[in-house]
Amino acid sequence: MKGSWFFAATLVPLYAAAEGSNDERYWAQWRGPLDTGVATKADPPVEWSESRNIKWKVSLPGKGHSSPVVWADRIYLTAAIAHGTPVPPPAGVRPGAHDNILKVRQMKFVVLAINRSNGKIAWQKTVRDSIPHESRHDTGSYASASPITDGERIYAFFGSNGIFALDLKGNVLWEKDLGDMHTKHGHGEGASPALHGDTLVVNWDHEGPSFIVAFDTKTGAQRWRRDRDEPTSWSSPHILTHTDPVQVVVSAANRIRSYDLANGNLLWECGGLSHNVVAGPVSQEGLVICGSSYEKQAILGIRLDGAAGDLTGGGNVSWIKRRDTPYVPSLLLYDGLVYYHRHYQGALTCRKAITGEPVYERARLTGIGNVYASPVAAAGRIYITSLDGQTLVFSSGEKPEALSLNKLDDSFSASAALVEGAIILRGDKSVYCIAEKGK
Repeated sequence: MKGSWFFAATLVPLYAAAEGSNDERYWAQWRGPLDTGVATKADPPVEWSESRNIKWKVSLPGKGHSSPVVWADRIYLTAAIAHGTPVPPPAGVRPGAHDNILKVRQMKFVVLAINRSNGKIAWQKTVRDSIPHESRHDTGSYASASPITDGERIYAFFGSNGIFALDLKGNVLWEKDLGDMHTKHGHGEGASPALHGDTLVVNWDHEGPSFIVAFDTKTGAQRWRRDRDEPTSWSSPHILTHTDPVQVVVSAANRIRSYDLANGNLLWECGGLSHNVVAGPVSQEGLVICGSSYEKQAILGIRLDGAAGDLTGGGNVSWIKRRDTPYVPSLLLYDGLVYYHRHYQGALTCRKAITGEPVYERARLTGIGNVYASPVAAAGRIYITSLDGQTLVFSSGEKPEALSLNKLDDSFSASAALVEGAIILRGDKSVYCIAEKGK
């Protein structure tokens, strides 16, 4: 159902103006095979509803805002299943420190495998059963970090409740306890791990000694660990596979930093973002883009050629903008254009990645309100899912056209996974496989 309800003059502005997690057949990490939000091999549906193009829908045993990942014929995700009696937040979290602090309950932290063909749960593994040491924001969950897979193992990260490597049958191969994270205002945890080759990277920014650490994927042995001068952030590491050496970039309040994946040595750093960094970076050859929005707004395009030392204010910052930048949803980089939300609202900006030149700004996405899920793209189309279950599909590029607005009866904070002819959407209550008949 094409329509003119998407942007005025196509846009309705508020004002004028193959291998491992990189195997492009699958959606093995929460931002897809390129960690940009794009599925290069997928051609998912354009239209659906509760009664149309739903291949299957399955109820979930517990809550989680982690995004589903897909490898071969399985979908993997995490959840936290509450049981027992609610208790006040533990010592160290002041009751009333934030209006949205919740009481805590005993939690089973579980990893699930779901068959893509029929939605049946192939296995469900409880990896820990404990009372969380800290409360969370009422819009968050105790399973907010997304799993990641290399096709041999699934790596599930529950923050203070451990990181676990499982085989494809659900057996735990190794696990690590990194301690207790103390997040700002007790808002909870959520940064996902990153993976390249046989190295798994976890970022641990909190209101205590922060660090970044790398593990051997086969054994769980620590390869390196580096201290970080950072307060709480929720940004996941982003691996630059097109650089030599391969780099790990993390967006954070004090500095965006890049580390050598092989040894953890700091390669370069750049200031300019806000506190409470949530949105993850994206990159294409020669460029990485980072953005945030809290007490101030900033989005930066950083040129990688010759990047070394402190880049703040230097020539490697090819462009910087300080308006309408992203907060919760991460960036989408597709065909040389970077798309991002204003805060977590239904307003979108599109810029040319290399120059930062605007294509459109603050375009009102009609029918879309608050957005926590990050935008995804495939087959020349962009998919944006709002918290209240609406997904707007529109054409990518400089002249976008609305293609459909689709409603499901659930609430969505997790980002979609796009694989082959399907969309996998994880809601608060259910997981949906959306596909046209026969796909």
